[in-house]
Amino acid sequence: MHIAIAGNIGSGKTTLTKMLAKRYGWTPRFEPVDNNPYLADFYADMKRWSFNLQIYFLNKRFKEVVEIAQSKETIIQDRTIFEDARIFAPNLHGQGMMSDRDFQNYTDLFDLMMSLVKLPDLMIYIRSTIPNLVAQIQKRGRDYEQTIQLDYLQGLNNRYEEWIAGYKGNLIIVDGDTCKFGEDHDAFKQVTDMIDAKLYGLFPME
Repeated sequence: MHIAIAGNIGSGKTTLTKMLAKRYGWTPRFEPVDNNPYLADFYADMKRWSFNLQIYFLNKRFKEVVEIAQSKETIIQDRTIFEDARIFAPNLHGQGMMSDRDFQNYTDLFDLMMSLVKLPDLMIYIRSTIPNLVAQIQKRGRDYEQTIQLDYLQGLNNRYEEWIAGYKGNLIIVDGDTCKFGEDHDAFKQVTDMIDAKLYGLFPME
């Protein structure tokens, strides 16, 4: 199976990916952040580096999707190819940080890739408000993230909500503001109970 976790920057995707991988014995696939050659440059000058960054992510994510499809293991993935193309790239384009020409080029490439990709078996979306995202971003203390603008985060949040509203696959929504799964065992159990019901029916796994 392919399980995917979606959510804005700072929503807790990586934390939940690690916890669910341990809980179910799934194989985690993490977002390529630490070794990303464009990320720091992007946050310093979004307009200059937006296309480069999005192509980098699209390349990495498509490679992951192909590998996941060929794997016999159950994979849990931290962020998906759909978020890059339906949220991050359109948000940059909408804010004037990516040119029409680059966005059309990017979109054409994504659409070609999507002809070869199917939806995950389960999508877990962590919904979070801007104040909660900001608190989480500050808490983890990545230097290049401290310059993120609030309007950028809000634009992403708006597009996440639009995307999720029209999502056609198997979906669970976790309230990241109130469900503190990383700190509270009962909150984490709420998440796993929802997953068990979706994947395994009425009776949760012991």
